[in-house]
Amino acid sequence: MKKLSETYTEQGIAFSFPIEIKDENGNKTYFETSEGFWSKYDYDDNGNETFFENSEGYWSKIKYDANGNKTYFETSEGYWSKIKYDANGNVTFFENSEDYWSKIKYDANGNKTYFEDSDGQRRLLVQA
Repeated sequence: MKKLSETYTEQGIAFSFPIEIKDENGNKTYFETSEGFWSKYDYDDNGNETFFENSEGYWSKIKYDANGNKTYFETSEGYWSKIKYDANGNVTFFENSEDYWSKIKYDANGNKTYFEDSDGQRRLLVQA
């Protein structure tokens, strides 16, 4: 990949590397080096990153619930994960593309009371 000089002019506009562009909220939306590596970012209305991609072909997607909790993650490499939460924001279920899953239950105070996963672990958790 051809390296550009650390500063150059295109269409009458002078640029210096690295180039970094941010949105009105201060979130980085674009980044580029003089070696030609670039990355792009998208965000939801709450400032959570929802999409990333770069010049090497990698990308990731992220989804969130109304409370800002990450509910889904996926990459260009085929990995994905899903997460569910209770009304208090505690993780109640997790699963991913590697055939792993876990379930968690909580008491009214948010203490874990039960854990189970695809590896065969099962625990009733008792608070002292």
